[in-house]
Amino acid sequence: MSVRKQLRTAACGLALTGVLVATAQGPAAATPAASGPAEVSPVAAAEDAAARALARSLADTAWRAEAGRAVVRGGETGLAALAGGARSRAAAPLAAEAAAADRSVLAAKGLDAGTGGLLTVSLTGDTASRRAPLVAVAPSDDEAGAVTAYDTAGRRHTLSATEAPGVPVYVVGVDGEKAVEAGMAVLERELAAAGVSTAAAPAPAAAAGTAATGFWTSRITSVRLADDKETWIKGDAEIFSIVSGFGLDGKVRVDTVTHPYLNDAGTTYHPNQILVNWSRYKYNLADTVMMEDDGDTDYSALAKAIAAALLTIADLGAYVPLVDPVVDAIPSSFWTDDADFVDAWYTLARETTGTRDGAGGNGRFTFDRYWVSAL
Repeated sequence: MSVRKQLRTAACGLALTGVLVATAQGPAAATPAASGPAEVSPVAAAEDAAARALARSLADTAWRAEAGRAVVRGGETGLAALAGGARSRAAAPLAAEAAAADRSVLAAKGLDAGTGGLLTVSLTGDTASRRAPLVAVAPSDDEAGAVTAYDTAGRRHTLSATEAPGVPVYVVGVDGEKAVEAGMAVLERELAAAGVSTAAAPAPAAAAGTAATGFWTSRITSVRLADDKETWIKGDAEIFSIVSGFGLDGKVRVDTVTHPYLNDAGTTYHPNQILVNWSRYKYNLADTVMMEDDGDTDYSALAKAIAAALLTIADLGAYVPLVDPVVDAIPSSFWTDDADFVDAWYTLARETTGTRDGAGGNGRFTFDRYWVSAL
């Protein structure tokens, strides 16, 4: 799922630099790639190391056959679990390297060690081909024109990012859905620890009377992201929203909402999902920033940055939009490859119904008012 840099500019007024796009090669021919001194993130480095280890391990024909049976086309398998549960002894070095790479990914994303392994492997390309497989890493930059892959001898190859190759390709990536779920827990916990009201913090006593009878919500009846060109190597998007406003105690409040169904651009989804619980807010206005986990998202760093920005904003008796402080707080590293920012909605009201386009023109919500009755 791509989030174009011009959307960030339109919504946020940010001056962004371009990205270096590699030259695409033919879809079927895997030609040696020219190496360059490009800087990579810790997550990308861990993915690359795991991919090289997997590629080397597949030189063993028995393990290659076992892996081919275990990794079904169109599905994802945990890399550490795949290697750790293998019958072939050739997978033992891979198991150790996959575990180390998983630890690096968790640390880089600011997630707890108890989250479990995040690295996955999937199978794509021409799986009917009898040619030896390649192992690639999904690029974090959705606008990249080329994909780096490794063969069983450890040699690097360049594949086109837009046309599926004529060989079997194992793709190493991050389990985005699992990462987002764990990341939301870290985000809310660290925001609460910093003094920002969240679902992880105790609710003010003033909310008790409202909760006794029920509460009004803004419910998403449909959502759509702008159409964009998908690449063969990219999986589903992992989208979440940061809802912000002023809590009942007059302090800035943040709630997080995940959108696990929102996989593809150009598709309209009808989730009937609650976005805002108005019983948690002092005013009948709130803001929403939608983001995507592109694999490199550091939730701990994101929480600290947002908390530092929002804790400087005081309730002066009138609503203050919070989109700009949230977006401005996003660490600069989030903008280096393809952005985590998707779109933003300013001043959603409790009475808001119908269709609302995001400020960047990339997202479109349709809302209704929905009363949740207490049991």
